[in-house]
Amino acid sequence: MTEENTGADDQSSALSIRHATEADLPAIVAMLAHDSLGAHRESPDDLAPYTAALKQLQDDPNQYVVVAELAGRVVGTLQLTIVHGLSRKGSIRSIIEAVRVHEDARGTGLGTRFIEWAIAESRSRGCQLVQLTSDATRSDAHRFYERLGFTGSHVGFKLTL
Repeated sequence: MTEENTGADDQSSALSIRHATEADLPAIVAMLAHDSLGAHRESPDDLAPYTAALKQLQDDPNQYVVVAELAGRVVGTLQLTIVHGLSRKGSIRSIIEAVRVHEDARGTGLGTRFIEWAIAESRSRGCQLVQLTSDATRSDAHRFYERLGFTGSHVGFKLTL
């Protein structure tokens, strides 16, 4: 994984993107829980399941759980999964999931830099396609992804088990 220290303007000059550690979990889970969807499915009071999941993800070379850090503070997180497949002539794709940018860092360009990092990392791993899903109710997120060149080309389905 390429870690990035990036800076084109004052707000994002101290931005670094790095692997998440167990010490980052309180900030990550707080961001996951800080909206109407996450408030019902996340539990910042019990980090044990997140700790176990992070350890499994860290052991998988096709999984990246990363944080965006600004001036020593975690302001974003995402998971990037590299998927090898048979379709598209055996191409490799990546999936971006669980994207969160702290509410006080939104609108500063940090989210764009964060997703651009994920795209660049996908390219460096040989991916021919980057895909992501976004809850149907997140219209602001949809506009954000469309501005970055993503197209709403598919309909997603989920089955809770």
